[in-house]
Amino acid sequence: MKAWGILVSALLVAAGAQAKTNLTIEHLNKLNKIYDVQVSPDGRYVVYGQKNGGLAPADTTADLYVLDVQDGNKVRRLTESAGREHDVRFNADGTALYFLADRSGSSQLWRLPLTGGEARQVTDLPLDVQGYMVSADDKKLVLTLDVKPGCKDLACTVAHNKTTTEKKDSATAYDSLMVRHWDTWEDGLKNHFFVADLGETAVKDAKDLMPEWDTDVAGTSEAAFTPDGKNLVFSAKIPAVDQSWHTNFDIFQVSLNGGQKINLTKDNPAWDAKPKFSGDGRYMAYLAMKKPVYEADRFGLILLDLVTGERKELAPQWDRSVEDYVFAPDNRTVYVTAQDLGQKGIFAIDHAFGEVSKVYSNGSAGDVAVRGTNVFFTNHQLNAPSDIYQLKNSGGEAYPLTQVNALTLKDIQLAEFEQFSFPGANDETVYGYWMKPWNFEAGKKYPIAFIVHGGPQGSFGNMFNSRWNAQLWAAQGYGVVMIDFHGSTGYGQAFTDSIARDWGGKPLEDLKKGMAFITEQQPWLDKDNACALGASYGGFMMNWIAGNWTDGFKCLVNHAGLFDMPSFYGSTEELWFPEHDMGGPVWDKAADYQKFNPAAFVDNWKTPMLVIHGLKDYRVPYAQGLGAFTTLQRKAIPSRLVIFPDENHWILKPANAERWYNEIFSWMKQHTAK
Repeated sequence: MKAWGILVSALLVAAGAQAKTNLTIEHLNKLNKIYDVQVSPDGRYVVYGQKNGGLAPADTTADLYVLDVQDGNKVRRLTESAGREHDVRFNADGTALYFLADRSGSSQLWRLPLTGGEARQVTDLPLDVQGYMVSADDKKLVLTLDVKPGCKDLACTVAHNKTTTEKKDSATAYDSLMVRHWDTWEDGLKNHFFVADLGETAVKDAKDLMPEWDTDVAGTSEAAFTPDGKNLVFSAKIPAVDQSWHTNFDIFQVSLNGGQKINLTKDNPAWDAKPKFSGDGRYMAYLAMKKPVYEADRFGLILLDLVTGERKELAPQWDRSVEDYVFAPDNRTVYVTAQDLGQKGIFAIDHAFGEVSKVYSNGSAGDVAVRGTNVFFTNHQLNAPSDIYQLKNSGGEAYPLTQVNALTLKDIQLAEFEQFSFPGANDETVYGYWMKPWNFEAGKKYPIAFIVHGGPQGSFGNMFNSRWNAQLWAAQGYGVVMIDFHGSTGYGQAFTDSIARDWGGKPLEDLKKGMAFITEQQPWLDKDNACALGASYGGFMMNWIAGNWTDGFKCLVNHAGLFDMPSFYGSTEELWFPEHDMGGPVWDKAADYQKFNPAAFVDNWKTPMLVIHGLKDYRVPYAQGLGAFTTLQRKAIPSRLVIFPDENHWILKPANAERWYNEIFSWMKQHTAK
């Protein structure tokens, strides 16, 4: 390991002497990626997973590393196996780590002393372990396993799986929705919580705490032991027949001995999530939406006083949606992450007074942990991939504990960017970002990559995105423009809600006004030589622009875009989404589905378009892409269709991602070259 450090230092020195070059998709694929960041109870050690990109020495593994905060942030590699360790957790006293890995042929739980050595297998079950929790006394283990509802033991599910695999026909029959989700057809299995005793030998059996449960469970990331260690609280979708058109997750409690599941949030018909307890055991907190059948409502932070029974929302007037949260050691301060004006920042809420103070807001923060007065978190920005940071004394300047991509990026010139705002629809303030080409020269004009985010309740914001990385377009010589139009998140709930039943209204006006504003303010952006591109709702917007902003762009790139709204309703899986944003089912709101239906405006289409789709995309099924491409071809509009048979709504495999980017760059170059 010491020799490797010397090699890295030598390479960094050599790279520093070379001329800077532009970022490529090959570079992006070689970036190391941090995951599962965990801080020891005493705050001395930070353990994290690192998926290595293969820069040197041909290392493409995913292993665990430990960083010693008190010893100059020295990093030591803990594991070096062929598989991937994930779902990492410290034990209660910080002397050992638990993690999941498939070292024995299936996903099982392992335990590794922090000092290193050989990991011990903790579970040896006939089914893959999906998630786990270890009690504070290291005596109880809660697991999640995919099982057949109604089975009395694990052997029943094993037999069911064997029968399914060996059946002669390929038919699968369904009697209710939903029949498929994201990229997978429902197979009759559901995630259940199991409990087992921890001992010196591997756990070979476990008790199902919910054998009859037949709806979605949020998993161990949204579950917690009660302070007395006798019960489990968890978030799950309520049992009902309308699973594909409601969003009512509630918080349930069940004894570790099994038995009745108590619904702790039954009075709220909307989404409840992420229950957690304060360190002193007095409070249970959780996140709650207020609007049923809506996945983009504001998540408020609810606090339940377990002594008085009082239940209240913290900072109800703070118009931001909480993404995640942790209790501080004082049990009275809660640190939360939330999107805010193009950033995802860290905020502290004093739950006695409801005061909100900004702790950090530059880029996209996550994985927050508080130890004493120190705040640990991950952060990435438009010009920097993710690293681990520390804020001392809960404020001041954040400094990086890791620089896992220093070698890869040493000779790369990343582009400058800046946030801007302008008066959009209804003269309301709308924000966006511009980014200069990597080799920008004053006095020159540059073609524009006008990137439209999906969601539509989303944001491109100040983040380093592996799938839609703005730096890669800047590296191709484009000026990049991104607008957080009406409907975007992080600007107040009313702003987010404003896109419902108005998909082609205010958002299109914002895009037009944003383009006009920024090209006047930044004259190096060539408004007459631009291509627009987007995915999902962004792809919808490409189809909408084709019929409603016909003189705006030299070309369009439509990835997984909605083309025909009525047929989309009948083929997507999460019906709560169109029923909220369009106002109801297609037969009740036909006018809404037609009002902003791109297929109704194809008479105006004339802009060349690249259409891309994954065949395993069940959110926006591939027939939507085929419909757009068929229209383009039949109307003799220059067009190209690129299909990925093994990808879903996103293009995730490195080789596919490389082809995806290169198809887009080639298409844009063809239409913007002068």
